[in-house]
Amino acid sequence: MQRWRGLEEIPGDWGRSVVTIGSFDGVHRGHQLIIGRAVERARELGVPAVVVTFDPHPREVIRPGSHPPLLAPHPRRAELIAELGVDAVLVLPFTTEFSQESPETFVRQVLVDALHARVVIEGPNFRFGHRAAGNVALLGELGRADDFEVEVVDLQVCGTAGDGEPFSSSLTRRLVETGDMAGANEVLGRPHRVEGVVVRGAQRGRDLGYPTANVDTVPHSAIPADGVYAGWLTADGERMPAAISVGTNPTFDGTTRTVEAYAIDRVGLDLYGLHVAVDFLAYLRGMEKFDSIDALLDRMADDVKRARELTDGI
Repeated sequence: MQRWRGLEEIPGDWGRSVVTIGSFDGVHRGHQLIIGRAVERARELGVPAVVVTFDPHPREVIRPGSHPPLLAPHPRRAELIAELGVDAVLVLPFTTEFSQESPETFVRQVLVDALHARVVIEGPNFRFGHRAAGNVALLGELGRADDFEVEVVDLQVCGTAGDGEPFSSSLTRRLVETGDMAGANEVLGRPHRVEGVVVRGAQRGRDLGYPTANVDTVPHSAIPADGVYAGWLTADGERMPAAISVGTNPTFDGTTRTVEAYAIDRVGLDLYGLHVAVDFLAYLRGMEKFDSIDALLDRMADDVKRARELTDGI
């Protein structure tokens, strides 16, 4: 899959394509429907499928300080999109100047002049241009004038998560924030992931016999609620069952919120400085303050046992 940042990186001889545009944070099951339809149409027409997305998140530019927690950083988002069969991802730098472009200018510069869109696939609530003035009706009008078709895909996918609320990035963030990993993972179609570089912490886990990878998470990451989870730690392409702690370590009167993952039954791992991924499968319990180290060790042993059972064979 080709990856471009900015219109100037698109090859000069790029031909017609099928395009879909959006933030696609998390690439959840609703996103998968619309991207999958774009790929399907592209294959029917014998042209490439292109996903257009933005960096930073538009909300951060329009209302600084309001950046939503990210369900997937851009490199991870690109990996997930590539798995759906997309041929190219275009990341447009979202600037104040860019946010002030009219819907007509956006369509002309991006869809017509740069990507030579033959078909544009969007959801019914798609908005674009300055103050989100453009909608799918306007997009259809512009398409008729500029020789591209607009197809609107119904994204009203739902399940048991959020009491049947339609799947969305905002719903997923709420579920993650409350530690409802079963719900979040239903919307995503996979375990929620947090990434970052392993840094040195207080090393209490090592002293207690449970050495953990202390993950300095990517900025704006959607971190689950404080507590203990079962999941996986992936480093250097190897996925290892893990017991994961999120919180401030109240037994030791900690104040800094951390994400720490213990790779179950692994000895002698040296992960410092590595970029790793932590996948959250299931919530085990809330964060607790124990009266003694022995009580903490007993609970940690139980956490590891349960995490081993939940991840076994998956």
